[in-house]
Amino acid sequence: MTDITYGGYLRLDTLLSCQEPLTDAHDEPLFIVVHQVYELWFKQILHETARLQRRLEDGDSAGTLHTARRVATILKTVVGQLDILETMTPRQFAAFRSALGTSSGFQSAQFREIEAVLGRRALSPAALRDDARLRAAATRRSVFDSLLRYLARQGHPVPAAALERDTARPWTPDGAVQAVLLAVYEGEGGPAVEVCEALVDLDEGVQEWRYRHLKMVERTLGARIGTGGSAGADYLRSTLAAPAFPDLWEVRSRIRDAPL
Repeated sequence: MTDITYGGYLRLDTLLSCQEPLTDAHDEPLFIVVHQVYELWFKQILHETARLQRRLEDGDSAGTLHTARRVATILKTVVGQLDILETMTPRQFAAFRSALGTSSGFQSAQFREIEAVLGRRALSPAALRDDARLRAAATRRSVFDSLLRYLARQGHPVPAAALERDTARPWTPDGAVQAVLLAVYEGEGGPAVEVCEALVDLDEGVQEWRYRHLKMVERTLGARIGTGGSAGADYLRSTLAAPAFPDLWEVRSRIRDAPL
């Protein structure tokens, strides 16, 4: 067996050399470490959502639930890291903010890819032109498209138009699809309901991240323009009412009360 060390396996020499503060401010290393860890978790989310889609399209209920729950748990961890950033006061952030130049969290290609995997299609032409991975994610089937294929494999009458749609176009909430989802929820339960609920958990996790991110930015920057000239809190606030899977939320208000 080849000898391998803990540090060698994890490439710790490389990993721990990636933090290079641009100022002497005490809190800049914290800012760097937290954001680098975010990117590592984003990488893992993309790895897991690829498997999630495969399992959905294979009709693997148990595997889908396991993977969706893992992604939701990772999202809770990502949200929890904001507690660490919020130990930094606005003045402490201001001590190194100017050194960040035009860099901004809005430039995270991996988070944009996660959004595309979940179904977001309103991406800038420049981003799509310059990033092949993002372009691919924004044109292939989304997680919700894979859910529709899963439901069809389970015998639910998903409309052919929904299954064969142009996946490069944004998803528009669909009454016929919602009728299928409503029938799933009002049936006898079973794995299809659990899978739908697991995706709602995932969607809620992303929405929780957006809300907590917004509050962190407001605590740190107030109403000022964001780092790198971004719209800051105003942009983040505009994303709060945009679930990835709107049909799964819409049907909840239409589920009839069951008799006692």
